[in-house]
Amino acid sequence: MSGRQAAGHADFVQASIARSDAAHSALVASWRRSLQLHHLDPAERKAPRRLTEAELRQARQRMERMIRAAETSLNRLYQAVGGVGCCVMLADRDGIPVERRGAVADDETFDEWGLWTGTVWSEDSEGTNGIGTCLADQRPLTIHRDQHFFSRNTLMSCTTAPVFDHEGNLAAALDVSSCRSDLTEGFVQLISVAVGDAARRIEAENFRMVYSNARILLAPVAERSAGALIAVDADDLVIGATRSARLALGITSEGLARGLLAADILGDTARAREDLDDAERSVLQRAMARTGGNVSAAAQSLGISRATLHRKLARFSIRRPH
Repeated sequence: MSGRQAAGHADFVQASIARSDAAHSALVASWRRSLQLHHLDPAERKAPRRLTEAELRQARQRMERMIRAAETSLNRLYQAVGGVGCCVMLADRDGIPVERRGAVADDETFDEWGLWTGTVWSEDSEGTNGIGTCLADQRPLTIHRDQHFFSRNTLMSCTTAPVFDHEGNLAAALDVSSCRSDLTEGFVQLISVAVGDAARRIEAENFRMVYSNARILLAPVAERSAGALIAVDADDLVIGATRSARLALGITSEGLARGLLAADILGDTARAREDLDDAERSVLQRAMARTGGNVSAAAQSLGISRATLHRKLARFSIRRPH
């Protein structure tokens, strides 16, 4: 961008803020935060701040489980968009990319633009941008070219979705960025859908990792979102819920601490009972298989009496293996 174009963009940003457009535009509201709250200058030419290797290593360590949960989704997303000049980044809640996927041929360009691990993309550092503004607003968005606050960032297009942890707290941002000038609105929309889907898959995988010893059930929400999951323990108590499930079912951290029955949360006692019956049947069948049909040994392994096991076997019509 030439100096004249940069000055023109900076003037436009400041004029939009002066017209009080922030009351009607989330974009201008972000521009206003960048100018008035963070005291940034849209004409600033200084390159983005980058962490030292030691600082980046610490940031990655704090995100270790989330990075593992995101690996497959990052690879799949990159396979979908990498061939058209895009890179994929997972940033922590401070706006620092800690994991990245990109084509080697594009590395020099993306590194020059700061689309790299260790670069600080928080809104208070870089003004309005995909990662920083997504984290500030906690919503999926696209910041396309001259929607960026800094004039030096107006050649980029960034599509980003928030990633929430197992307790429903903001944990990361998933971003697809490009410096191509020929990205159409339709293609940007396709990228937005792909990024949103990948973010929900990351949340679900992280949730399964946290509650690896619990039963994971898909919550009965209207859109049947793959991210609306609850974790249920052996006593049929809900011990965890993703943000999607919490919002859809009204689950709070306080409610989880008090104890919530899965049947009550699912709103379908009969169906919940069927899920529990299936789980109990599977436990009994595995115990009998491991002991070769020895009822006494199976009862001991389950921590119940022989008579109780006989009643349960009869109830589920489970026969001893021959």
